[in-house]
Amino acid sequence: MLQGTMSNVGKSLLTAALCRIFRQDGLSAAPFKSQNMALNSFITKDGSEIGRAQAMQAEAAGLEPSVLMNPILLKPTTDVGSQVIVNGKVRGNMRAVEYFRHKKELIPDIMNAYNTLASQHDVIVIEGAGSAAELNLKADDIVNMGLAKLVDAPVLLVGDIDRGGIFAQLLGTLMLIEQDERERIKGLIVNKFRGDKTIFQSGVDILEQRGNVPVAGVIPYIKCDIEDEDSLSDKLGNHSANGIIDIAVIRLPHISNYTDFDVFLQYDGVSVRYVTKYTELGEPDMIVLPGTKSTIADMKWLRESGCEAAIKKAASRGVPLFGICGGYQMLGKKISDPENSEGGGEISGMGLLDCETVFSREKHQSQTTGRFLRVSGAFPALSGLAFSGYEIHMGETKVNGDALLDCGGAFSGSVYGCYIHGIFDEPQVAGAVVTTLYERKGLHYDGMTINRHAYKEQQFDILAEEVRKNINMELIYRIIGQR
Repeated sequence: MLQGTMSNVGKSLLTAALCRIFRQDGLSAAPFKSQNMALNSFITKDGSEIGRAQAMQAEAAGLEPSVLMNPILLKPTTDVGSQVIVNGKVRGNMRAVEYFRHKKELIPDIMNAYNTLASQHDVIVIEGAGSAAELNLKADDIVNMGLAKLVDAPVLLVGDIDRGGIFAQLLGTLMLIEQDERERIKGLIVNKFRGDKTIFQSGVDILEQRGNVPVAGVIPYIKCDIEDEDSLSDKLGNHSANGIIDIAVIRLPHISNYTDFDVFLQYDGVSVRYVTKYTELGEPDMIVLPGTKSTIADMKWLRESGCEAAIKKAASRGVPLFGICGGYQMLGKKISDPENSEGGGEISGMGLLDCETVFSREKHQSQTTGRFLRVSGAFPALSGLAFSGYEIHMGETKVNGDALLDCGGAFSGSVYGCYIHGIFDEPQVAGAVVTTLYERKGLHYDGMTINRHAYKEQQFDILAEEVRKNINMELIYRIIGQR
């Protein structure tokens, strides 16, 4: 099990790296996270919703993502409440205090998922959440040491040296946890190191002497392009238009599945930036309205922040505008929530597409394939192209205008919207968008069309190679009793 000293220390990527390394070494390894809190999610083949990180880790392991890998997913709807998803299906919306009262009741679901997964694989690589030393949460813990005890897992404790205070992080965590928990920690990992590792040897000695735990690795800050899901992601802080083609993604307060646009970062001359203020919008070549867990609240934010007016002004100039999921709903004329599934109420949308959305309590969760219909406006090159992806939404949208896809969506002029997460991942789709954006600037794109699957496989191998070079795999294998 990988536990951290805080959020965003790199547990998700290290879990993926170990899954890949074990796979390369001939073992069947699977990721597991008992409880994930994230707005970035994925739909499995059987229609179950899990954290996007566990889907990414499954890819690294060479496995089909499964709900067994993430039995509990919390999707924040407000600052004090979340939609609770158990075994891939919505259990309901709960305030944090209500969930904490009942979460131990979910231990049978966690153990059933874990035991089933463990019966199918040689090694389970478990990812913890946040900090291993959240003293106020320990009594009801089901994701860090509480889970480690339930499944009798040895623990590697990960700290982030890039954010500073690595000794306080690792040694402070060891000091704050109980003796039996300290004994469960079999190795320390110093992650995101920059520079010459030899100058940190004295630091390794200090950690081992004071912590009485071996340092299993000092992992460099690895440059590889792998999806992350954390709200602290560096990608969300990028506000600079530094490419020939500038794609501006509106960073909604409850943004979800922002990894939908990672594919564009693979193309030469294309930059993807996240806009939080109307003054940052500038003159992009394309604007994207991403998914959101709170569509009505984020529509209000768009309006009150001035972003709606700036987006509509750009659209009136013919700048292509593409909405995905909640972003698609916002582009329509009206959004209604009569059953209070996302907080209730009704709001007018941006009115750029001739459609209306009504929320219900039933959540649509499915993987989806299909084709673009005959498309006009900025992207006629999309006409007839095949796509694949997945849908996660509470609302149903009635389209009165032109349909975008053979399974729905809508377009009007150069404004497009649909429910399909991952719609740009097919090489022909992303390639058509990039080529068109170049042509609209009077340029010719002569770069490669990117095979997203092959590219991700390459990036997983880069990650695994760098981690393997900088971690004591002999120690890891001794810890798990495999060699």
